[in-house]
Amino acid sequence: MRKATLGPAERAGSLAAMAERELDVLVVGAGVVGAGTALDAVTRGLATGLVEARDWASGTSSRSSKLVHGGLRYLEMLDFALVREALKERGLLLERLAPHLVKPVPFLYPLRHKGWERLYAGSGVALYDAMSMARGHGRGLPVHRHLSRRHALRVAPALKKDALVGALQYYDAQMDDARYVTTLVRTAAAYGAQVANHARVTGFLREGERVVGARVQDREGGGEYEVRARQVVNATGVWTDDTQAMVGERGQFHVRASKGIHLVVPKDRIHSTSGLILRTEKSVLFVIPWGRHWIVGTTDTEWDLDKAHPAASSADIDYLLEHVNAVLAVPLTRDDVQGVYAGLRPLLAGESDATSKLSREHTVAHPVPGLVVVAGGKYTTYRVMAKDAVDEAVHGLDQRVAECVTEDVPLIGAEGYRALWNARARIAARTGLHVVRVEHLLNRYGSLAEEVLDLIAADAPLGEPLPAAENYLRAEIVYAASHEGARHLDDVLTRRTRISIETFDRGTRSAREAAELMAPVLGWDEDQKGREVEHYRKRVEAERESQRQPDDLTADAARLGAPDIVPL
Repeated sequence: MRKATLGPAERAGSLAAMAERELDVLVVGAGVVGAGTALDAVTRGLATGLVEARDWASGTSSRSSKLVHGGLRYLEMLDFALVREALKERGLLLERLAPHLVKPVPFLYPLRHKGWERLYAGSGVALYDAMSMARGHGRGLPVHRHLSRRHALRVAPALKKDALVGALQYYDAQMDDARYVTTLVRTAAAYGAQVANHARVTGFLREGERVVGARVQDREGGGEYEVRARQVVNATGVWTDDTQAMVGERGQFHVRASKGIHLVVPKDRIHSTSGLILRTEKSVLFVIPWGRHWIVGTTDTEWDLDKAHPAASSADIDYLLEHVNAVLAVPLTRDDVQGVYAGLRPLLAGESDATSKLSREHTVAHPVPGLVVVAGGKYTTYRVMAKDAVDEAVHGLDQRVAECVTEDVPLIGAEGYRALWNARARIAARTGLHVVRVEHLLNRYGSLAEEVLDLIAADAPLGEPLPAAENYLRAEIVYAASHEGARHLDDVLTRRTRISIETFDRGTRSAREAAELMAPVLGWDEDQKGREVEHYRKRVEAERESQRQPDDLTADAARLGAPDIVPL
């Protein structure tokens, strides 16, 4: 079983190693596409580096709907190729690549009209299942079924009786998006990639017209490195145009940002054993099971303000509440909302001004020698995007390079996961943890859960829950800093765990204890611990204030009231 530790020493070593010798491929941006590109390149035998200006998945890839899906609504647009590709990838993730992280999830689609709607929608869902099965990657999910209104209300008693005449139930899949990206990065590192977060590219190195590397600023240590690479891949998502501007060349395409917001509410606020998918006048609305919570989303509106911290306005929240309450017998209120998060989709700019009509497909280009750009796409098909990006980079390497193998490379934690899952009762008895805790660890770390259990074995108090965030063990906070590259409190409370959206206080009551747990690993003194906690509290205050503002402009101004963390 491969392992990869991304602690402070490993990060420093990676930065030094990248500066010491020329890489074959340097990937800029560690969202899901950048992380996937690094894994693809390194598993072809290429010397690979990956740098990220902030934290793994700190942009779009930690703020999605957390779904791995084929794109059922794209069938209605007759985009069969996109759906076929996404369904294949969904199957690979569920069955082979990441069964510890990607799980089946049921959805109920309420029917509002008798006769024609059941035939129309049912035909679409039947085709969806058939396309999945045809590629041999759909056997892990149950097929759809037709439900009467009575049966549907037994599945989802929260629905108004007059909100449906019947329903369809089908299955897709979901994951913790930020955790998935962290696992991707660790897998790339396990195969030999040099990786560093909080390392910002400030410019590209040029020899004539050719890009030959990048200047990388260590935002933690303060140093700057020249990282030389035969090919550089720009995988910066909504920052694609900004990164391209450093080259001084006009891009072959442009990326526009579309904002999507989500609400997180406690499980007991919506009585249902299935997720929901609802039509709106613009798109679809999901109510997604999420542990002891529901995620309600999403919106789709143009965003041209701050990309690092997109803000959810009061109008965004009202929009989601209005549409979900249209079908709920007991409506949700603002008081029911535990968490709110906003993300930006990187859409390829087209002729239409409506972001819902911009392309969800991806594009790869080679705008200048030595530089590859990959943009667009959707989370589910990240592996295909990564393959296409590396294929393009290989054209500029002037050597024979192996074909993509990531279809057969499970992420770390996948190997042995099912065997450990079957033994979870024995593991609970051995460790003294409740079996539910063991299941929680296995579904977050897979077979690497043994490393978390080792921390508890060495220090028993780490087996206790984190105060005010009882879903997580104290050991997970330590592990995030020692093994998963977390450098700041925000990294842990927002991405390594989801405490920032799963508690009504949004993690402020857990912040001090979490900082105390991280401090020995990261070498923080009392002053730094205090700065970390204060920064996190200000961030939460700014987010709450932004969510009280009436529109994007005022919400953005309020959110920017909290400065970014200042490292040591």
